[in-house]
Amino acid sequence: MSNSVTIRVPARLHLGFLDLNGDTGRRFGSVGLPLSEPETTVTLSRSSETIVEGADSRRAGEHLSTLCSHLGIRGQHRLVIEQSIPSHAGLGSGTQIALAVAAALRTLHKLPLDIGSDATLLDRGGRSGIGIASFESGGVIVDAGKDDSGRPPPVVARLPFPEEWRVILILDHGGHGLHGDAEIAAFRSLPPFPASGSGEICRRVLMGIMPALVEHDLQAFGAAVTAIQMLIGTHFAPAQGGVFTSRRVESVAHGLNEAGAVGIGQSSWGPTGFAFAPSQDAAVSFVSAVQQAVEDGVEIRIVKGRNSGAKISSTRLDLVGS
Repeated sequence: MSNSVTIRVPARLHLGFLDLNGDTGRRFGSVGLPLSEPETTVTLSRSSETIVEGADSRRAGEHLSTLCSHLGIRGQHRLVIEQSIPSHAGLGSGTQIALAVAAALRTLHKLPLDIGSDATLLDRGGRSGIGIASFESGGVIVDAGKDDSGRPPPVVARLPFPEEWRVILILDHGGHGLHGDAEIAAFRSLPPFPASGSGEICRRVLMGIMPALVEHDLQAFGAAVTAIQMLIGTHFAPAQGGVFTSRRVESVAHGLNEAGAVGIGQSSWGPTGFAFAPSQDAAVSFVSAVQQAVEDGVEIRIVKGRNSGAKISSTRLDLVGS
C-alpha cells in the first residue's frame, strides 16, 4: 500500500502592523490577505528512506525531522516540494512551507491537525499571525498581536475579499527583503513607534478597511491601505532604505496608482509591492499603462484574493502482487 498527501498553501500579503508600540500588553497585530497565487505545493509519501526534493528542500527537511521527533514518528518519507512561494519576498514563504510539511505529515499518519502548536514548534508566527490564519481559511484577516503567553496571535476579524477585485503584484526578482538576524537587528535599531501612530492605523482598519470590504467600496479600502502603508513604511525606511525596499517596485507602484489602481504598498519587508483594481479588465488596463516602463527583473502579476485556506488531498493506492 502506498500513501501520499499533497498540500497546497497560499502566499499572503501583509498589509501592515497594527501596533508596533506594544504598551497595551499586545504587540504587532496585523492585517493581511492570502492570494490565489503563488502557492507552495508539497507532496509527502511513505518511503524506504527519507528523501527531500525540490526548492527550499533544506528548510523543508529540517521541519520534517523536527516534526517526526516531536510526534514520535519513526517511519521514512519522501517529501517533494513541487512549487514554492518565492523566498524572502514578503509573501510568507517560510510560514507556509512549515505549515504545509506539518499538515502533510499529520494527515499521512492520521493525526489531527494542530496548526497553531506546529507553528510555534517550528518558530513561525513570531510577529504576524496572518500566515497561520491564511493556512486555516481565507479572506482579509486581522490578528490582535502577541502577548506574553507564547500562543499565536488570535484572529479577531475575517472578512471576504470581493471576488471581482484584483490584486496587482509587483515582484522584484533581483532583490529580497530583510529576514533572519538582519530583521531582528532592524527591529532593535528602529526608534519606538508612537502610540498615536498605532491608534491611527487601528482607526484606519476598523473605520476604513473593514466597512469598505462589507460595502465593496474599493476607493475607501485603497485609501485606508495606502495610509497604513505610509505610516509603516516611513517608520521602517531607515532599515530598508526607503518607504519601499525596492526603488524599482516603488516606481511601478506609483505608476499603477497614476493609472487608476489604489491601495499601493509593500508586503512585509518586501521587495514585493502591490496595488488593487476593481476588476480583471481594469487591472489589465492599469498594467498595460505601465508595462513599457517596467525594468528587467521586475514582474507584474494579476491575481485574486483568496477566500479559502490550504487545500489538502490524500491518495491511497492498493498494489496487488502476484
